[in-house]
Amino acid sequence: MDNMGRPLKKRTITFSPPDISEAEIQEVAEALRSGWITTGPRTKELERRLADYCHTEKMVCLASATAAEELNFHVLGLKPGDEVIVPAYTYTATASAAIHLGATVRLIDSQPGTFEMDYAQMADAINEHTKAVVPVDLGGIMCDYDQIHAAVESKAHLFHPEGKIQEALGRVAIVSDCAHALGAVRKGAMAGSAEVSDFASYSFHAVKNFTTAEGGAATFRPLPGVDANEIYHLYQLLSLHGQSKDAFSKEHAGSWEYDVIAPWYKCNMTDVMAAIGLRQLDRYPGMIERRHALIRRYDQMSERLSLGHLQHTGPDFRSSGHLYLTRIPGADAEERNRIIAEMAVRGIACNVHYKPLPMMTAYRNLGWHIENFPNAYDYYHNLISLPLNTRLSDEDQEYIIENYTDILEHR
Repeated sequence: MDNMGRPLKKRTITFSPPDISEAEIQEVAEALRSGWITTGPRTKELERRLADYCHTEKMVCLASATAAEELNFHVLGLKPGDEVIVPAYTYTATASAAIHLGATVRLIDSQPGTFEMDYAQMADAINEHTKAVVPVDLGGIMCDYDQIHAAVESKAHLFHPEGKIQEALGRVAIVSDCAHALGAVRKGAMAGSAEVSDFASYSFHAVKNFTTAEGGAATFRPLPGVDANEIYHLYQLLSLHGQSKDAFSKEHAGSWEYDVIAPWYKCNMTDVMAAIGLRQLDRYPGMIERRHALIRRYDQMSERLSLGHLQHTGPDFRSSGHLYLTRIPGADAEERNRIIAEMAVRGIACNVHYKPLPMMTAYRNLGWHIENFPNAYDYYHNLISLPLNTRLSDEDQEYIIENYTDILEHR
């Protein structure tokens, strides 16, 4: 029964199921039959096609976006004692990649009324130890990179470069977390492209717009005096134990011998994963269009109910349409949780993106306190993420809208 005592025809709507077609299934089957299932020709083809799609020179496909960000930091030359600036309003992977390398993370509060990092606070936090700032394109909406570039350029005199990558940059690096943002655009620049980022990472996890089941990718801006092929090779070394030849290279007759340059990581993408990605990329423009059609209908609901919500389009930007976040006026966290529970009773899975990092045990143990991040908490406490995915039918979305409306109108 709804709040008016009317019977409901209950559906089961999951939050973000992967959109896998027969094309992906067939490509995976062909990869399995080929006898080549680890990193090989399909992975290299996906790298080339993603680089073209994202308007970048090189793309490195890896096992996750977290691995991609960590390898970005490695290539940058991050080390213990360096500082990295991260928004408090993000998922843990944004910060943990830097922590893994021994760097000190400095969390920045949000701007009032938004998840986006306070750029004035970010600029003030830059000091002689700062090596990177990590903008997060949350929900697939690109940050204001004009302000970010202005901030790092204004503090270039404090930057102490170490190594040829940092020397070529001459300032704090912009290492974008584009986990949600594959295909997003702002002022004509694609998310993660050289126009906006020095390094970027993308997520291809099962819940993302574009998936390879798990997986992710790293990209980097070409720098004067630095060979892009040399940087690409460094990513290969970092992702495969520091081994000088991958299995694909060793497959050629007589090419068995290899060296291990350093005791590094194992986080390469497989051809089975890349097979999914190749066929996903064929379909991806249409998948983004479908997401925006769903967003337009949600926007109509949000405006009718006077809900806060993300702006996915504007005169100079268009998101990848990854998340639909709503904010309930006047609600506290307890009421927000009751609404999510009521939606679940009606068969609708909702979520919250995100619980700010200072609320998590790991970050509290590092000395962060949510009381020092009032804007991040204010954005979180009344936020509900509604299902938004390309498996969602018009009828399912209408069911979500009807039930959300019913619950909110009878709070």
